[in-house]
Formats: sequence, structure tokens, C-alpha cells
Amino acid sequence: MEDSKELKTWSLILHLSLLAGLVIPLGGLIVPVVIYILKKDELPGLEPHWHVVINWIISAIIYAFICLLLSLIVIGIFLFWILALLGLVFPIIGAIKANDGIVWPYPLSIQFFGRG
Repeated sequence: MEDSKELKTWSLILHLSLLAGLVIPLGGLIVPVVIYILKKDELPGLEPHWHVVINWIISAIIYAFICLLLSLIVIGIFLFWILALLGLVFPIIGAIKANDGIVWPYPLSIQFFGRG
């Protein structure tokens, strides 16, 4: 089904758009929002992937703030590195799963929206 292929493609792009922050400052925040706003009506199946992505964005911001506070006692610096690694790995795994038609909730992600 063509619609299914398009959904898988845009789901993959939505997950990988989190990595836009590596190229464009705040891109990992802005690009996923823009993609979702442009495609949400055309592809309603994109919403579960959006919930996974937005939950991770909010969770990562919270974790980064905690790491910043913990940097005062040095361990936060180490935790920042772990968070950065997870910020690379989770979107890639999510994109691979999305390409297979699977909604993969990122581990450690706090569920603010949807059931992820």
C-alpha cells in the first residue's frame, strides 16, 4: 500500500529529525515539530511516532537539567555523555523500527503524551 510506505518513510524521517540538532542549533527541537504539523492531517498514523518523539524531547530536556545540577558534584558531566549517546542511538533505533512499521517507545522516556 502506497499510503503505508509513505507513513513508514515520514515516521523514519520524524525520528531521524531529532538528529537535526547536530547540524542546526535547536534543530532537534524545531524540525520534528514542523514535520508533524505539516504531515499530521495527511498521515494520521504518524501520531504515535510523534508521541514517542515529543516524549523523548521533553524527557531529554529534563534529564539535561538534572545533569546540569549534578555537574556541581562532577557525576553530571559523565551523565551528560550518556545522555548525548542515548540522544544519538534512540532516534536511529526508532527510525529503523518505524521503517519496519513498528512504534518503538524510547527507553527512559517519560510518557507525557500517548501510550508511546
